[in-house]
Amino acid sequence: MGRAFEYRRAAKEKRWDKMSKVFPKLGKLITIAAKEGGQDPDLNPKLRQAIQNAKAENMPKDNIEAAIKRAAGKDAETMVEIVYEGKGPHGVLVMVECATDNTTRTVANVKSYFNKSGGSFVPSGSLEFMFSRKAVFEFNMKEGLDLEELELELIDAGLEEIEMGEETAFAYADYTNFGSLHHALEEKGIEIVTSKLQRFPNSPVSFDEEQMADIEKFIDKVEDDDDVQAVYTNIG
Repeated sequence: MGRAFEYRRAAKEKRWDKMSKVFPKLGKLITIAAKEGGQDPDLNPKLRQAIQNAKAENMPKDNIEAAIKRAAGKDAETMVEIVYEGKGPHGVLVMVECATDNTTRTVANVKSYFNKSGGSFVPSGSLEFMFSRKAVFEFNMKEGLDLEELELELIDAGLEEIEMGEETAFAYADYTNFGSLHHALEEKGIEIVTSKLQRFPNSPVSFDEEQMADIEKFIDKVEDDDDVQAVYTNIG
């Protein structure tokens, strides 16, 4: 899991280097979370998570507050999250997570990216079994924290694995245990940097350098769309 996760994480950081793209995407998730569960992050775990992730990307406080306020406006009435599935260049399997206020526009745009790359959409749900959805928590290491001991203490909260990154650690659980693990980490005073639901390929596939160039170009195009939040593939 680690190598594939670090690959996607590094690639995503590289593509999301423009603040003009990052902040609107994060703002949509904040608005959706506030619309669904209320504007108080203490009473709305999803909103708390969205704000946490926005702060990790250095999103200004004013932007965060504006995104929360938008949840009460007309613009938020049609805001939804939706997932599109397809096959990209060289048969790479792709899942595209979007947040949009206009599904007609979004599906037309995303479908065009697939078609222009020689790929195609597949029926919704076709690729679900090809990926495992995981809760992923990035957290800072407290002085004196014993990871092995922490793993044992978090098993009852659904923890599957902890691994070290370059400067932070990562905790993984099935997506159904997102809430319980989040709560357990907070109770232990662990400083969570980011918390997300991510998809990992069950049977990763390798591609050669030439194929990867085509795939990367395709993914760049998809991720550049304002409505696209995340792109997952079966690249190993």
